[in-house]
Amino acid sequence: MRIIIPFLAGLILVSCKTEVKVNTDKDQTISIKEIETNINTTLDNWHKAAAEANFDNYFNLMTEDGVFIGTDATENWQNDAFKSFSKPYFDKGKAWSFTAVDRNIYVYDNHKIAWFDELLDTQMKLCRGSGILKLENNQWKVAHYVLSIAIPNENITEVVKLKSSFDSLYIKKLKLK
Repeated sequence: MRIIIPFLAGLILVSCKTEVKVNTDKDQTISIKEIETNINTTLDNWHKAAAEANFDNYFNLMTEDGVFIGTDATENWQNDAFKSFSKPYFDKGKAWSFTAVDRNIYVYDNHKIAWFDELLDTQMKLCRGSGILKLENNQWKVAHYVLSIAIPNENITEVVKLKSSFDSLYIKKLKLK
């Protein structure tokens, strides 16, 4: 009995370990926390590349079939169209400046897909970004990103009035498709 109780206590302690290890393509074992750190680094570097107008670094952190959805209802860009739209901004020396002030990351079971949401300090004040990342050749890349302007609930009525005319026309246009 004296041997069984310490053995069971040790077994319980080992089985309660909270760090989850996962295998990557290179048969290395890394923890979910390390995956989240890598994703945070990717997203921070992606935002930094835009702030520094580094076109190549920015788009190298997106998948070839990446999608960027902007704050305007008309802004739903596939990667090539987004590159064309963005290039003049990058060429002027500053694209946009987003700094994450809060971020949540969720990793799918296969550890090759993750999704996130983030609150951003931007030139438009507080915005929300959300998206999906894919692990490609052991590098996390943005596959889909949605940028939204965060509007306090008490200001919704004013904002709806501001955008009502545009939205009504755009909805009619979309229904004609």
